[in-house]
Amino acid sequence: MSPTTATVTHLLHRNADTWPGRPALSWREPGSPDWTTLTWSGVRDRVAVLAEGYAALGAAPGDHVLLMMGNRPEHWLSDLALVRAGAVTTTVYSTSAPDQVRHIARHCRARLAVVGDAASAGVWERLVADPDTPLERLVVVEGADPARGHVPYSELATVPAPDPAVTDRPDPDDRLTVVYTSGTTGEPKGVVLTHRHVFDNATALDRVVELPDHADHICYLPLAHIAERMLGLYLPLFRASHVWLCADPQELPEVLRHVRPPQFFGVPRVWEKLASALRAGLDRLPDDRRAAVDRARALAAEHVAHRERGERVPAELDADFRRAKEQVLRPLLAAAGLDRVVWAASASAPMPLEVVRFWAGMGVAVMDAWGLTESTGVATVNSPVSGFRLGSVGRPLDGVELRVAEDGEVLLRGATVFEGYLNPDGTVEPGTDAGGWFATGDVGRRDEDGFVWITDRKKELIVTSHGKNVAPSPVENALKEHPLIGQAYVHGDGRPHLVALLVLDPETAPAWAASHGVGADAHDEGRSLAEHPAVLAEVERAVAAANARLSRPEQVRRHRLLDREWGPGTGELTPALKLRRRVVRDLYRDELAALYTP
Repeated sequence: MSPTTATVTHLLHRNADTWPGRPALSWREPGSPDWTTLTWSGVRDRVAVLAEGYAALGAAPGDHVLLMMGNRPEHWLSDLALVRAGAVTTTVYSTSAPDQVRHIARHCRARLAVVGDAASAGVWERLVADPDTPLERLVVVEGADPARGHVPYSELATVPAPDPAVTDRPDPDDRLTVVYTSGTTGEPKGVVLTHRHVFDNATALDRVVELPDHADHICYLPLAHIAERMLGLYLPLFRASHVWLCADPQELPEVLRHVRPPQFFGVPRVWEKLASALRAGLDRLPDDRRAAVDRARALAAEHVAHRERGERVPAELDADFRRAKEQVLRPLLAAAGLDRVVWAASASAPMPLEVVRFWAGMGVAVMDAWGLTESTGVATVNSPVSGFRLGSVGRPLDGVELRVAEDGEVLLRGATVFEGYLNPDGTVEPGTDAGGWFATGDVGRRDEDGFVWITDRKKELIVTSHGKNVAPSPVENALKEHPLIGQAYVHGDGRPHLVALLVLDPETAPAWAASHGVGADAHDEGRSLAEHPAVLAEVERAVAAANARLSRPEQVRRHRLLDREWGPGTGELTPALKLRRRVVRDLYRDELAALYTP
């Protein structure tokens, strides 16, 4: 399909015409163990009906429509239907505070919103009644109450279905979506992306990733995040893939075991948690089997090291590795649903190198990538096709230019760099300079082989009272190399040295405690472990080991071990599981101050 004609709607029709009977979308109803599946022809028919229904509610070409439904079929299908009607979609994080919802609704001047259930409709009802907010109509999927002004989602299906072969298809340069940044600092900004941005990014990414035709993809990250919007919605249209919706991220391990996908993308925290669970299982193996696993892991690590250096793997090593993977590693990976993975990837934040090496030892080379909402997702990527360096974020995709400014900030230019930021009046403010370069805010370097290494966010660099610049992520990753430590936050801006808040890993800590004869209170396991002298002593040793590998300005002088895991629900992480440094600093202000008290 030519980039001069390709749009999301064109891709949908191509898939329905070419592979009408292939599965496109699967999901489970709440409480049901059974999966429901729509084929590509079924998706096209359902989208055609929904598009007419939304148009009847007033969704006109160019209008902005807000969606907040989680990873459910109504969300996925509505997004495509609204695009077919010519509207511009924006997904709002389900964890957004009312003030954030109000800001987005007013900023994009949406007149229509679609939400998942009546319980989440309250904040939207107030916006419909607010004269300062343009919102006029509210569609509710479950439990709609017309007395509260809801339009039942089921009513959309009563609109006469059009001929699915006849449609007004958007232009490639039309706006497709506005993705609001998750707002780790300040108000979210609306990033404007066109059909062409998405098509160019999908085309470039497809060149460096080898996957089976119509590969399965598990959609479990928020569709408000550019990573899942690309991987779980737009790329499946481009590749005619099969999307499996996972509405509750807590069910991801179960869904992984059911689907056993050939591709899996996880933000670093997901890979860390999966590794912790697998480590806990390895620790319970009898000595003879554990020895066999260790030998297999050594072969896998050596195999990956040859590939990483761009060398041909010796035939004998290749044969030994394949035999060890099939007989020893694959059954362990199968227990996690990862035994068929041929493309494993991570992005969103720096991946701890220890976690990358762990997975390499399981025969899974996690290909780290890097990008931003403003680059339509991935801008650089490691690739088993074009080369990789574990710990780096790879090389730029085709069509992406990259350079590093004098102060270390990474700059991007190219076809996938966004149109600009949405203004409240509907205009777009360019996000690039006169030369077309976008300042990413990330600090990094590029090595002699063209691989990019991201150090940290420019605004998150710690400047100590001695004037030393410290990137917190490498320090935090060094601390997390010990399996007991699941999360870390280092602090020290304007201070003479660094201190850290540490959180026990909820999967690994109980197994470590059991193997070391450490008891735990059944009613409050996390608190008792975080206060146990043996655990505190081990964490002390872990911090000392990390400090031994760090420069003096990076070393952590004091730390505190916390008893509660951080997450989006408690505010320390974004919905995409990135650390909200300002939130952690504010929530733990007293604890951090105490670490500087003699």
